Amino acid sequence: MIPSTEAESRGSGPAWRIAFGLAALALAANLLLAGTAMTFLAAVALAGAGPMALAFNFHNPAALVRLFALLRTGARYGERMAGHRAALTDQVRRRAALFAALARAPESRSAGWQLGRPERLADFIDDVADVDYARLRVGFPVAITSAAVLALLLLTAFAAPLALVPVAGLALASLPVARLTAARLAAIETRVRASRRDAAADLGAALAGAVALDAEGRRWEAVRAALDPIRAAEREAAAGRRALAGLEALLALAGPTAAVAVLLAAWNAGARGTEFLPAAFLAFAWLGLAEPMLALGRALLGAARARLARASLAQTHRAARGGADEVEIGRRDGIRCPGALAVQGLRLQAPDGRDLGPVPELAVAPGAALTLVGASGCGKTSLLKALAGWSNDRSGETIRLGGTPRSAAERRLLTYLGLHDAAILADTVRENLFAPGASEAELWAALELVELDARIRSQGGLDAWITEGSLSLGEARRLDLARAALSPAPVILLDEPGEHLGDRQAARILGRLLACWSDRVVVLTSHRPEPGVPSRRCALDSLRT
Repeated sequence: MIPSTEAESRGSGPAWRIAFGLAALALAANLLLAGTAMTFLAAVALAGAGPMALAFNFHNPAALVRLFALLRTGARYGERMAGHRAALTDQVRRRAALFAALARAPESRSAGWQLGRPERLADFIDDVADVDYARLRVGFPVAITSAAVLALLLLTAFAAPLALVPVAGLALASLPVARLTAARLAAIETRVRASRRDAAADLGAALAGAVALDAEGRRWEAVRAALDPIRAAEREAAAGRRALAGLEALLALAGPTAAVAVLLAAWNAGARGTEFLPAAFLAFAWLGLAEPMLALGRALLGAARARLARASLAQTHRAARGGADEVEIGRRDGIRCPGALAVQGLRLQAPDGRDLGPVPELAVAPGAALTLVGASGCGKTSLLKALAGWSNDRSGETIRLGGTPRSAAERRLLTYLGLHDAAILADTVRENLFAPGASEAELWAALELVELDARIRSQGGLDAWITEGSLSLGEARRLDLARAALSPAPVILLDEPGEHLGDRQAARILGRLLACWSDRVVVLTSHRPEPGVPSRRCALDSLRT
């Protein structure tokens, strides 16, 4: 499960309590300000109508008005400072835990990059943001406004009990509307998330297949089709805003309705002159609650988003935790290659869904590396992703390891897939190697294999901080090869491992790695045969013709 609220607030609890207290003080000062100002004006009017004007002391109520105004302003600024400080503290802790969990996921470890799917990245960013702001947008408004409404109801019951009748009627009318709006918002948000996920996946596929689509003259058609779900999501979001506007219009009536009801009830009870001042104070306090009441409608939307986000993040966290356990179990058991990799009945698809044709029977034995050679767009990367279990198996397709058919989920645990666009995280070198169980000696040995040890030592060692721009393209490629060297997976799949490397350097590094992987199944891809690399070469185009 994702970090609990108690765990998140362990370090920020005092700041949250201070923020809550200041928010309550700000709302109380606002209600007192509205009531006192109106009472002051009414008292001045009453005093001006007779001899009592000579004895009227306006200094005390005027001082109270200034006091409540200063309290409201100061408490609001203090609440924002304390609340945002607490929220940022929670965000740092929560995001660190979530990103660590995501990086432990099986497909993240096997791929060498934890956000390889654009639709997953889009969901993740939205989910984290929705959870981050849940307390400020939902918890605070609901708690503070509910406490204020309860206090005003108690005062109304004491000062003008008949006013509770129309207030109760409005509340009874609002509750079913609020329930229907909440259900509609939840359904709309679910559809919006699905539409945006589809758009991210389609747009990612269109961008990934840009070269091939451009050659066919279908690039902009694919991009426009990918943007259709985004337009659908915007239409759904607009429908949600209309539903929320209806509820907010009903909530906006609460303050004026209660105010008028209090005044009429007090007048009906015979309150006149100065006896009417307490009712005026209470009525205008209800009017001061109008703005906080509107926040309850927006809180419904925030609650719907936070609930969906928490469910999605919890699922990601569980999957990541389970995958990490399986990977660690496999590492403790040691590397045991299940045997040769065999492919039967596989048919390739490009990222944009285009059919790339069948792949005839293909077999790769441990210790006999295979290099697939072909031009860009012929399906090399798609084949590696299929072997690694990144795409769902289809009927008639069989991929065996050691003679046993393996599902996509099993293959994800048994393979390391190193894509050509290796990403560098803004983190330490140690964390970028994706090998939490490896010793320092093993990490340095892997860096030495790929001729990156001297560069890392000059940078500051394994705990030096690096970013995407810290390393050149060739150094980033070698860091990704070091990740592969540290992987315990019995099947190693490398996409363009010699990219951004000189021919001689690529031959040296790959020669060392293949020697270390003499007991594993290794498949490489390349635009051209890598000179000096000991592997069997096959032209992918000729395999599919």
